[in-house]
Amino acid sequence: MADSQVRLQKYLSECGVASRRKAEELIAAGRVKVNGKPATIGDKIIPGKDTVVVGGKKITKTKKKTYIMLHKPRGYITTLNDEMDRKCVADLVSDVGTRIYPVGRLDRDSEGLLLMTDDGEFANAMTHPTKHVPKTYRVTIRPSITEEQITALTTGIEIEGRMTMPSEVRVLERQEGRVVIEIIIYEGRNRQIRKMCEALGLEVARLKRTQIGSVKLGMLKPGDWRNLTDEEVHKLMASSVLDRKK
Repeated sequence: MADSQVRLQKYLSECGVASRRKAEELIAAGRVKVNGKPATIGDKIIPGKDTVVVGGKKITKTKKKTYIMLHKPRGYITTLNDEMDRKCVADLVSDVGTRIYPVGRLDRDSEGLLLMTDDGEFANAMTHPTKHVPKTYRVTIRPSITEEQITALTTGIEIEGRMTMPSEVRVLERQEGRVVIEIIIYEGRNRQIRKMCEALGLEVARLKRTQIGSVKLGMLKPGDWRNLTDEEVHKLMASSVLDRKK
């Protein structure tokens, strides 16, 4: 019987409640009960036998997971609800047919590819700091950018007391008063590219995520979404196991 036990946070993740880390936060906050008793970090359960409740709602494991890609427009925040009544990405995916949540984030002023799912394991694989899934951005800089600044972006910049990982940078366009560059990063720190540019005195006029792993935004229109194919999900999961630390 012990062989069929699984850690509670893993079970919650597999049920699409949240990623493992978020599930642990729910447990620590006292929002999870097992067989009517408050759960603790490290608890194990037997799926199908033990009753798990989160926030008063009984949790059951679903068979089919949902994976979508959304073209997040500027002006939307990456959350499911907002106390300030700002526009949320949840408004754009209300017709998906099941409750899904964002994988990582794009800040309000940024746009582009955002993954959403009800699979906690997938979300954890895409966002865990040890996974280094590549993310590609198209960034418009004003008024210009020097070779020294490009080198700094490529080799790494200290932000908030810690160096960023090496990234890939190339210039796409140079026009009067603006330069468009492509940046590929292998970590997902909060507002990372904006902070990297700010540290170099660069003004970011526009920031758009165009690709995660091998999945490209393509011609998907702002505000629209589509389901990921099984092959796309498989490739994303495969990319998450590669260790790109130098």
